Amino acid sequence: MPNQYLPAVFLAVLAALFAVGVIFLSHILGRRAAGKGPATFLGPYECGVPPAGDSKGPIPVRFFLVALVFLLFDVEVALLFPWAALFKTLAGEGMGGFILLEGAIFIGLLSLGLVYIFRRGALKW
Repeated sequence: MPNQYLPAVFLAVLAALFAVGVIFLSHILGRRAAGKGPATFLGPYECGVPPAGDSKGPIPVRFFLVALVFLLFDVEVALLFPWAALFKTLAGEGMGGFILLEGAIFIGLLSLGLVYIFRRGALKW
């Protein structure tokens, strides 16, 4: 085996040993039997607040819509940073109008998406 692969092999072996060791320690130090002990230790922990209702109930679709909308706009806004960073450089090369038009179209599409989301009521609680 070439010497260039030795660090990767060493890291893989170390990671495997760590995983096996953590599982072994969990088995040794963990709870012996489920169902024994005070009910407060066996119940779910929700920031110190007693749980209200069943945790296995259906989750409203609005939760997922808000999460997807956040993810969509978060990624799109993250794409505006490189555009803004390169705008001055590209404008100096004579592409300022084209780059500005691209940014305006992108922000316009974001605005249309936001209007659509508001009209559909995805952000109403």
